[in-house]
Amino acid sequence: MHANNVCHFAIHAVDVDRAKSFYQSVFGWRFEEWGPPDFYLIRTGNEQAPGILGALQKRTEPLGTGFSGYECSISVEEIGRTEASIVKSGGTILVKPVEIPSVGVLVRFADTEGNIACAIQYFTRN
Repeated sequence: MHANNVCHFAIHAVDVDRAKSFYQSVFGWRFEEWGPPDFYLIRTGNEQAPGILGALQKRTEPLGTGFSGYECSISVEEIGRTEASIVKSGGTILVKPVEIPSVGVLVRFADTEGNIACAIQYFTRN
């Protein structure tokens, strides 16, 4: 059985450039423009310790009404089975499965406590 590891996180920021500067100087993370404006891939590690892939993106909701922490994604083998299990176990689907071109299929959900996370079925596993 697949381990279902945390495989991705997203940081939401009012000022993307300020946040990028912070994480570069504090943690040495590397940023790469990708996709929509104000969206960066985050490389947290190096060849010896690759770390987790992340994203830095423009906050879409005012602070206090949306995300106020990191949003994590969990790698799964079968997104449809995972979606059904979330609902059966008392969670709520917030965004139905959506394809991210060349990456995979992602579903956003809330757990039984209102915490928000994502599950993703990658097209290919690294």
